[in-house]
Amino acid sequence: MNCDVNVRPEDVVKAYKLLRGRVLMTPLERSEVLSELCGGNVFLKLENLQLCRSFKIRGAMNIMLNLKGEFEGKGVVTCSSGNHAQGVAIASRELGIRSIIVVPKDCPETKKEAIRLFGKGWIELVEHGYGYDSAFKEAERISRENNLPFIPPGEHRLVMAGAGTVGYEIVNQNPDIDAILVPAGSGGLILGIATIVKSIKPRVEIIGIQSEASPPWYFSWQAGRLVEVEYKPSLSEGTWGSIKECMFNLAKDRVDSFLLVKEEDIKEAIAFALRKLHLVVEGAGALGIAALLS
Repeated sequence: MNCDVNVRPEDVVKAYKLLRGRVLMTPLERSEVLSELCGGNVFLKLENLQLCRSFKIRGAMNIMLNLKGEFEGKGVVTCSSGNHAQGVAIASRELGIRSIIVVPKDCPETKKEAIRLFGKGWIELVEHGYGYDSAFKEAERISRENNLPFIPPGEHRLVMAGAGTVGYEIVNQNPDIDAILVPAGSGGLILGIATIVKSIKPRVEIIGIQSEASPPWYFSWQAGRLVEVEYKPSLSEGTWGSIKECMFNLAKDRVDSFLLVKEEDIKEAIAFALRKLHLVVEGAGALGIAALLS
């Protein structure tokens, strides 16, 4: 796979204009409870209210809109732990582009059902292996053997630009932001956000959050290079999996730090969000709250 990841601020602004009316500008709400607990103003960017209940629709829609001419009549292949697949499914239906979507067998059944529903008539869902990395390799094989374009869930500048519109909205919704806590998986979201936010407000800290069950960013960051880590089952399956060297190199100039949270912290954060904030969030979406609570 070519590593076309050098996303620029102007790519994010272009994506924001292109996606207007196709995705939702989600609320940025101050949390009284978290603000009181932390002794500062804490805001939540509610991407759990986004179409398909995830920011992933932003990147999927942006790359498919930009490359629609290349994809039409040919179709695409992608892989996902669940959320990116839902975004591609919606974009496939909306743009009339057929997609083969590979997910691991341990992808939650609720997400598989949503993928089939969102992309009905336009997608073929393939279940392969266990864990994101296994699905990624199978999607690459299908792409190569069938000469179909491959859409990575994060490692492409157009996907990253779409994800970065989250950050563009944040700084427009609240110009006084000091730091942004970002769930870190493959890196598309945190690098997209960092690219646009640092260009507008260089002093805003961009902090990645990972689970101890899948910590490649954290330990690689400490070592200053990519290192092998141990992976365990995680409530945050949306951020589970390895990272690419091109993404790590890009992060060096754009991200400030990475933090780890325990699986128990994630569990408590999901419960806290439901009980105290009346929000339903998945494990990956609860990482920022988990970091604050711990």
